[in-house]
Amino acid sequence: MASRETPIVTNPAAVPRHVAVIMDGNNRWARRQGLPGHAGHRAGVETVRSILRSCRQHKVEVLTLFAFSSENWGRPQPEVRALLALLSRYLRSEVRELHKDGVRLRFIGERGRFSERLQRLMTNAEYLTCENRVATVVIAVDYGGRWDIAQAARRLAEQVQAGTLQPEDITEASVDREVSISDLPPPDLCIRTGGDARISNFMLWHFAYSELYFTNTLWPDFGELEFARALADYSRRERRFGLREPDGLLSGVGGDA
Repeated sequence: MASRETPIVTNPAAVPRHVAVIMDGNNRWARRQGLPGHAGHRAGVETVRSILRSCRQHKVEVLTLFAFSSENWGRPQPEVRALLALLSRYLRSEVRELHKDGVRLRFIGERGRFSERLQRLMTNAEYLTCENRVATVVIAVDYGGRWDIAQAARRLAEQVQAGTLQPEDITEASVDREVSISDLPPPDLCIRTGGDARISNFMLWHFAYSELYFTNTLWPDFGELEFARALADYSRRERRFGLREPDGLLSGVGGDA
């Protein structure tokens, strides 16, 4: 019998297909433990493993993790090197296990600034797992939401220049086709740990109607129970996508109230 303290999502229709996570709080967690910052990042990797288990349990189809933003290059170089080394170790140690579990691995972001070795690890991971269909894990590295939209605009401009697209034919749908992971469902739920209530340039296009969940829990402490609470909170929300109930009244203009 489940603990009374453990929130359970009993309605499969209430489970988000796609969950995106802004993993924040590793450094603060390490400081509170009296440990160096890289220890917090290593603890955060253990949390990733835990959340992957939870996604399988709750049948979440897509998990997107904000692992390294385009702004993270501005952090102290020792921390940047530690983060990239941790990503390399994760790919070397985890990809075959993910493949065995039927998980497809994808990466979004600008890879050109990473070492050739790390780029090869990402490419090899995508190639090995590309046919898997149990679930998809998307890792955002050197990623920014504004960059993503700018790249989509550039590709559309190139099509106009080539004469294969007319400017008047550019629509939301055509932009949507050009942003990252356009072949996957948009995130239903974005979780941010660590206490800040902002999305920090993450998936700006994709979050148009995503539900947002903010928690003070630091990422290394965000375990399966915390994830279940986020899913339970999501299951209680009413998503109307700018519409209203047939017999209801609009309580605002331009929103989805």
